[in-house]
Amino acid sequence: MKEIKDKKPVYDDYLLSEGKKVRFTRLLAYFKPYLPLLVLCIIFAFLINGAALIKPYIIKYVIDDFLAVGKNEPGTFMLIGLVYLGIVLLGSGFGYLQEYLLTYIGQRIMYDIRNQLFAHVQNMSMKFFDRNSSGRILTRVTNDVEALNEIFSGVLINFAKDFIMIAGIIAAMFSMNKDLALLCMCCIPLIITVTIIYRKTARKNFLKLKGIIGKINGFLAENISGMKLVRIFNREKEKLEEFKILNDEYFATSLREMVLHSLCRPIIEIINTLTIALLIWYCTAGITGGYLEIGVLYAFITYIKQFFGPINEIAENYTSIQSALISSERIFNILDNHEMLENFQGGKHADRIDGEIEFRNVWFAYNEGEWVLKDASFKIEPGETVAFVGATGAGKTTVINLMSRFYDIQKGEILIDGVDIREYNLKDLRRQIAVVMQDVFLFSGDVKSNIRLKNKSITDDDIVTAAKLVCADKFIESLPGKYDEEVKERGCTFSAGQRQLISFAKAVAFKPSVFVLDEATANIDTETEAAIQGAMANISGGSTTIIIAHRLSTIRNADKIIVVDDGRIQEIGTHDELLEKGGIYRQLYERQLSCQQIA
Repeated sequence: MKEIKDKKPVYDDYLLSEGKKVRFTRLLAYFKPYLPLLVLCIIFAFLINGAALIKPYIIKYVIDDFLAVGKNEPGTFMLIGLVYLGIVLLGSGFGYLQEYLLTYIGQRIMYDIRNQLFAHVQNMSMKFFDRNSSGRILTRVTNDVEALNEIFSGVLINFAKDFIMIAGIIAAMFSMNKDLALLCMCCIPLIITVTIIYRKTARKNFLKLKGIIGKINGFLAENISGMKLVRIFNREKEKLEEFKILNDEYFATSLREMVLHSLCRPIIEIINTLTIALLIWYCTAGITGGYLEIGVLYAFITYIKQFFGPINEIAENYTSIQSALISSERIFNILDNHEMLENFQGGKHADRIDGEIEFRNVWFAYNEGEWVLKDASFKIEPGETVAFVGATGAGKTTVINLMSRFYDIQKGEILIDGVDIREYNLKDLRRQIAVVMQDVFLFSGDVKSNIRLKNKSITDDDIVTAAKLVCADKFIESLPGKYDEEVKERGCTFSAGQRQLISFAKAVAFKPSVFVLDEATANIDTETEAAIQGAMANISGGSTTIIIAHRLSTIRNADKIIVVDDGRIQEIGTHDELLEKGGIYRQLYERQLSCQQIA
C-alpha cells in the first residue's frame, strides 16, 4: 500500500486554538447523571465549612467572656469542650462522606468518558489511523482521561467549597470588626496579580508538556513493536539517543512545571504572614488601650490562616484544572471529529451477497493528486477465483481496501451484486468479506477467542471444523492447552506460519461470501500451502475468492488473473492466455521462473 505522506497530524499536540477552548459547561454536563450525589456533596461542603468557621468563634468566646475577665466555671468549660469536640467529629465525618462520594462520582465519569472515547475511536475511518500515530491516540485514551481525574474527583466541588469558605470567613470577620476586616482585605490585589501571572505561564508549559507525552508514548509503542528489527540491525544505541532527546525535553518541561507550582504556594504564604504581621501591629494599640478584645485578635489571626488555606488550595488546584482543560480539549477534538467517523447504522442491509464485484473507472488517491488507482475497471463473477498480480506498490492491496470501504474512492463506482458499495450498511458489507493477510495480528487471550473474535454464533465445534479445514488442527492439538492455549500480545509465542493458519481458520469460521487472501500463504510451508489450496474449493463453497500473490505458481488455476501496473489494470485473462499474450504477466512469470532455477 502506498505510504501516507500527510505528515500534518489531525490534532496538534502543541498549539490548541484559544478560540476552541473547551468550556466548563461541557465538562459539567458529565455530572448530570450524578446530580443528586453532587447536591449532597455541596450540602456536605456547607456543613464542613460551617464547622470550620464556628471553631475560632468558640475559642474567642472562651477567651473574652471567661479567661480575660477571670471567670472559672469548670462545668461550662466541660460543656463548651464537648460542643467543640462534637463539631470537630461532625466536620471530619462529613469530610469523609464527601470525599467518598466525590471519588465515586469522579471514577464513574472517567469510566463513562473512556467508554465513549474508545467507542468513538473504533468507529473512525482508516484515514484517521493513517494520520494519527498509535501513541497519540493512546495518550488521549489514557493520560488525557486520567488528567480529568482530579477535576471530576473533587476539584470542582472543592473549588466551590473553598469559595464558600472564603465568603464565610469574610462575613465572619466583618460581623466582628469592620475595620480589621478591611485591613485584612488589602492582600487580595496581591493574590490576584500572582494568580494571573501564574495562569498565563502555566498554560503555555502545560501545552508543551502534553505534546511531549504524546511523542514519548508514540516512540515507545513504535519501538516496542519493532524491537526485533532494532536488534537485527543493532540500532539500540541510536534508538536510545533518540529517546534521550525526548526524555530530556520532557524532564526540562516537567521541571519548569514543578518550579512554577512550587513558587506559587510560598509567595502566597509570604503574603499570608505579612497580613498577619500587619494585623498584629495594628491591633497592639487597641489591646493595650483596652478597646479591642484579645479573643477578637485570636479569631482574626485564625480566620486569616483559614482564609489563605482555601487560596493555597485554589492555586494548587489550578494546576489540576489547567491540565484537565488542556486534556479535555484534546479529548473533545477527537469526539467532535465527525468528518472521519464511519456510519455503521445507515445503508442497505444485506444478510448475504452473491459475490459479484465490479470496478467501473475507479480513481483513488490516499493523498490528493497522488493517484494509486487510475481508471481501474474489471468485473469478478460470483464464485470465481481471481488473482491480482503486479509489482510492489502497484495498487493490489488498495483494491482490497476499497472493496471493504476502508477508504472511499474519488471517482468512479465500485459495485457488489450491482449495488454501489456506498449504499450498503458498512457492518453488513464487511461481514461478507473475510481477509487473510500476510502480517497477521493476534489478540491476547487464547486460540479459541482469536478464531471466534467474540462472535457468539460461532460454536466450539465450528472452531474445530474450521481449524481442520485449513490444516491448523495439527499444530493446535499439539499445544499444551490445545484451543485454550494462551495467546500473548500479538501472538509472539507462535511462528508466522502458525499465526497465519489461525487467521485462515478465523476467516473460514465466519463463513463469508468473499474470501480475500493477501499474500496469505507467504509464511506457510509448501506442503501446508498445497493442502490449504486443495481445501479452499470446499471451504469457499462457491464463494468468490480473491488472491493477491507474488508467487505466480500458486495462482495458475485461478479463473481470472488481473495484472496491475502503476495503478492501472493492464491485463486480464487466465494463466495460459496471459502467457500466450506475452505481456507484463509473462515477463513476471519468466523472471520468477529464472530466479527459482538459479536458486
